Amino acid sequence: MARYAGIRIAQAVIVLWAAFSVAFGVLYLLPSDPVELAASSVPGAPVDETAVAELRARYGLDQPVWAQYWTALTHAVRGDLGHSMSTGQTVTGAIAEALPSTLALASLALLLAVAFGATVAIAAAYTRRPWLRGLLTALPPVSAALPTFWVGLLLLQLFSFRLRWAPAFGGTGFSGTILPAVTLAIPVGGVIAQVFYSSLIGTWRQPFTDIAFAKGASRWWVQRRHILRPALGPALTIAGLWVGGVLAGSVVVETVFARAGIGRLTQNAVLYQDIPVVLGIVLLTALVYVLVNLLVDLAYPLLDPRIIDSSRAKERGNA
Repeated sequence: MARYAGIRIAQAVIVLWAAFSVAFGVLYLLPSDPVELAASSVPGAPVDETAVAELRARYGLDQPVWAQYWTALTHAVRGDLGHSMSTGQTVTGAIAEALPSTLALASLALLLAVAFGATVAIAAAYTRRPWLRGLLTALPPVSAALPTFWVGLLLLQLFSFRLRWAPAFGGTGFSGTILPAVTLAIPVGGVIAQVFYSSLIGTWRQPFTDIAFAKGASRWWVQRRHILRPALGPALTIAGLWVGGVLAGSVVVETVFARAGIGRLTQNAVLYQDIPVVLGIVLLTALVYVLVNLLVDLAYPLLDPRIIDSSRAKERGNA
């Protein structure tokens, strides 16, 4: 188990480094000049060359690219993400201000997605009525294919403008979070339902289910005691993968619903090519993605001990 956990942690560190490096490279290959954007109060207006030179020196942009990369990487390892080029605020401070709203949105969206996906998958795998199973299995592909911005606008039109059950823009609390959360949850829940249903059906076809039925067990007892636990692995993996997707989707959803959060911060940072802020957001998203998937990987042996057994068998074979 220790070796298994060590390998997963090493992979997580590599993913974080790769995400930071790719983001750094892409941002510095963009054609526009972030310093001129920060120095100019009016886009397209002439800028003071002295102010531009001062900003380049302040943010280390007058150094070679490799030196800028190494400085940014070593500072990020120490938790220093620098200052915003457009506002002068520390990147950690800007992210800390925007993060609670996005975390509340993403957490509620993921909870709704898991509840929707698990309910549809379990009901579809359990029922013996072909028409009901066909109806339930048709829901996930449809929900996964719906564009997020279209769903958000539709929910706004129905529940905010017509029924007036929830605030349209900039809402806080549960009433202001539920519509954006549902918008994010619908496509994610569809993917989780598809994967979980396939895993459940595959587990139902295993020989041990026939043995359980031969002992007189009911269909619900077999699904609850013998099917759910081994079928959870793929669904957990997809849920972990979609944590990063939910954070990325918050950019669109927070724009549609005019919510303050990481999405709006990302939008402004990309618009002004605020390199430190963009790097900080990329690193945050990668960190959340890596931590969640690391927890999923560490939970796998608890759900299916055969993973550890196969690793030990490989070690004995290599020895």
